[in-house]
Amino acid sequence: MPSTSILLTILSIYPGLIPQLIGVAPEKAIKLTVNDFVRDKFTKRDGSIPLFAEILAGGCAGGSQVIFTNPLEIVKIRLQVAGEITTGPRVSALNVLRDLGLFGLYKGAKACFLRDIPFSAIYFPVYAHCKLLLADENGRVGGANLLAAGAMAGVPAASLVTPADVIKTRLQVAARAGQTTYSGVIDCFRKILREEGPSAFWKGTAARVFRSSPQFGVTLVTYELLQRWFYVDFGGLKPSGSEPTPKSRIADLPPANPDHIGGYRLATATFAGIENKFGLYLPKFKSPSGPVAQSKPVAAAQ
Repeated sequence: MPSTSILLTILSIYPGLIPQLIGVAPEKAIKLTVNDFVRDKFTKRDGSIPLFAEILAGGCAGGSQVIFTNPLEIVKIRLQVAGEITTGPRVSALNVLRDLGLFGLYKGAKACFLRDIPFSAIYFPVYAHCKLLLADENGRVGGANLLAAGAMAGVPAASLVTPADVIKTRLQVAARAGQTTYSGVIDCFRKILREEGPSAFWKGTAARVFRSSPQFGVTLVTYELLQRWFYVDFGGLKPSGSEPTPKSRIADLPPANPDHIGGYRLATATFAGIENKFGLYLPKFKSPSGPVAQSKPVAAAQ
């Protein structure tokens, strides 16, 4: 049926979607949390942060995510190229996991570090400065501008790390008969340079940009808006451009002043003489604005 063929055609362009969905949440959570944590440690009281600290925070975020990124990437890549194999058993995520084992899932991890650390070291500082440029006169950044800042930051970050991504992909894809095999990052770099030339390291640059820019734009706008809506104060700093924290209601309460008309006088009348009621011996206090009376023992009521 035509509808069935259309559905199969649509599904055929989404190989490796399931491991991507499973791994992307913890991967992004780790990256964003580590970046905010390290930035917060270097942020001064006036809200400024040195450029080297921004780069360091991004690099730490990129390096910390590899524990989830590398297994995700290797399973995704092998599922995506499975369509090129016309013989042999059908390739599935479980088959890839069974064939590689736990340690095999981290094949090409060095190349993954070479890609993810520079990517985040570029992305997050550029994103932070794009937010400042797009902020309004009050220093606030709306959802549309957050999305634009995230998309703009993805262009230099995704394009400049394409060579590392090419090397990582070559190391993680399953080599077939007649194809060049690689023993490591340096060996892969040398063979690609010798056999295909420098331009081979930039293959897929446009595709990476068109994927990473909207992906990280949506990720960052979602993350920051959720932070603003469900903000919990753990003693750190809110992201720049956030809505101001609502004032505490306690700060709006009037001071304990005996001349205040309202609750203070009512409370004074209610609790007057409580120090000698119910057989209690309690010290007697006055308002802090007046002289403090000396407490005297009072005989218990008989």
